[in-house]
Amino acid sequence: MTSDLLAPLDLAFWNIESAQHPMHLGALGVFVAHSPTAGAHAADLLAARAAAVPGLRMRIRDVWEPLAPLAFGSATREPAPDFEPLDHVRLHAPTADFHAVAGRLMERPLLRGRPPWEAHVLPGEDGVSFAVLFKFHHALADGLRALMLAAAIMDPMDMPEPRPRPAEPPRGLFPDVRKLPGLVRGTLSDVGRALDIGTSVARATLGVRSSPALTSQPTGTRRTAGVILDLDEVHRVRKSVGGTVNDVLIAVVAGALRRWLDERGDGSHGVAPRALIPVSKRRPRTAHPQGNRLSGYLIRLPVDDPDPLGRLRTVRTAMDRNKDAGPNRGAGAVALLADHVPPLGHRLGGPVVGQAARLLFDILVTSVPLPSLGLKLGGCPLAEVYPFAPLARGQALAVAVSTYRGRVHYGLVADAEAVPDLDLLARALSEEVETLTAACGS
Repeated sequence: MTSDLLAPLDLAFWNIESAQHPMHLGALGVFVAHSPTAGAHAADLLAARAAAVPGLRMRIRDVWEPLAPLAFGSATREPAPDFEPLDHVRLHAPTADFHAVAGRLMERPLLRGRPPWEAHVLPGEDGVSFAVLFKFHHALADGLRALMLAAAIMDPMDMPEPRPRPAEPPRGLFPDVRKLPGLVRGTLSDVGRALDIGTSVARATLGVRSSPALTSQPTGTRRTAGVILDLDEVHRVRKSVGGTVNDVLIAVVAGALRRWLDERGDGSHGVAPRALIPVSKRRPRTAHPQGNRLSGYLIRLPVDDPDPLGRLRTVRTAMDRNKDAGPNRGAGAVALLADHVPPLGHRLGGPVVGQAARLLFDILVTSVPLPSLGLKLGGCPLAEVYPFAPLARGQALAVAVSTYRGRVHYGLVADAEAVPDLDLLARALSEEVETLTAACGS
């Protein structure tokens, strides 16, 4: 294992983190237990297998060497010399509420002096189930990479191997002079694109009414919830109305927010929050394990539209418009601006950028890929899996969604003090699918 500099977006995630806004991804998997001791056995397996996974041994170390001016203020991903798997895998006391424990665990930032990941095993009080909460820092892994790392310590399964890509030459301190003309042209093009994205961000902040329910003062508290939907019902809606499964899942969020705001008395009239829809620029079969490659689409969720099919049409139109423009343009591509900031700029400006997330979007709605094959741990099948996204500063709610074995799993993360009624939003998601299905005559 060798060390490498963090990619610009990884470095941004590393530097915008604060104690009240940790930048880790999460996933809560619920397993069918074959015995009351299955959870303890799973914890032993995870610790034993983690030692053999190189990616789980990687820590992040800040770079302050003055002899490397282009890397000064950056960070490297490198092997931890004192890696101890038992520091990362913890067996908890039995619980009757996996999400209650997961929320408290999601509050805690990962320790920065060691490999930034954790696995928490939660035995169920019923003795017939247990859960595992995985946490990976966003600077260590994006959704796809986190999936690969978690799958590596599950029971062996036949997964397609990514095709190796040609090794990139090491980055020197100064560019090759023979490449300067092309670099200049590329830089000018990048500057133009950065200005275009900046302009789009400014336009996106105009004339939008959000809801106080989607914003909060930082409290550092977390609450999670999960919802399972039938993927066949989502497909029936898609086939009836058109568009994509993702369009339907985003429209479900818009409708659920409308129900939730009205039920809690905040009101949905005129509310059109900006949703950031991350888009991976990594191709799974050619993906190298290191580095976040993300852009995004920005859309206004039609929360104020009383017609469920009208909401879906609005989402579909907005997503089609974003796809026509591509992931390299528009306000949602703001993550790409990380490539234009030097390492020291990320270091000094990270706290400011973290506080500015609320100005760019109101809610994150992200999709996390999962394999179609069934996963097991210690012979116990994975029955449910809820992805959790980081919660940006000033925002009260983030939504992640995955499809697994014919079912859609929504994972909700909220500021526990700002959203004490997260279970009501979870229920609204289920109700919205029923409403859409009825509206389609299915």
